[in-house]
Amino acid sequence: MNIKVFQKEIGIYFKNEQLLEKALTHTSYAYEQNVESNEKLEFLGDAILEYVISDYLFNNFSHLTEGEMTKVRAGCVCEESLYNIAVKHNFIDFLNLGKSELSSNGNKRQAVLADSVEAVIAAIYIDNGLESAKKFIINNLKEAVENASKNVGQKDYKTVLQEKLQEHGDINIKYKTVKEEGPDHNKKFTVELWVNGKSITSGEGPSKKMAEMQAAKKALENRR
Repeated sequence: MNIKVFQKEIGIYFKNEQLLEKALTHTSYAYEQNVESNEKLEFLGDAILEYVISDYLFNNFSHLTEGEMTKVRAGCVCEESLYNIAVKHNFIDFLNLGKSELSSNGNKRQAVLADSVEAVIAAIYIDNGLESAKKFIINNLKEAVENASKNVGQKDYKTVLQEKLQEHGDINIKYKTVKEEGPDHNKKFTVELWVNGKSITSGEGPSKKMAEMQAAKKALENRR
């Protein structure tokens, strides 16, 4: 792992490069090499991330209610958003993983990558200070916050469809991922919507969630 290349990738340079290496060290590698993993850094990074996004919402989205800010934060401070940051900055190429984890493509698993982003945030905070950590977080999540704030308070397509289909009783609704293609930084998922055992529509998107939303939207349009 070339730690200097990674620092260039994220645009932040460390006085203590060993701290950054620890942030990129998964428990599987730590166990094999008898070194410290990034778990404690993940814990701290999670708290910093939540604080920074809360502060950003409070100061920049004063028109939102407390409940709406909570929903926006939850939509941005989530595994999928952190995974997207990891893909954007090629964390895959820099993680320290154990042999067992590597053999099962652990460096591509959403949870592993999302956790490593939290650990790196903590490392930035410890080495560079809060302002530097804030800059990294906001630069990478600003767009997600903007998008989430526009839709807050509105019911999503999946919720609306479920309410309409279940007006007269329980209906079995399932979303099945039938295709996943493209490289990690440019994925495309295809999801089918099944109602009472029958496929009625499908949707595509850069994430499973977006593909499911697209399928639900099509189903609602077909009901008009």
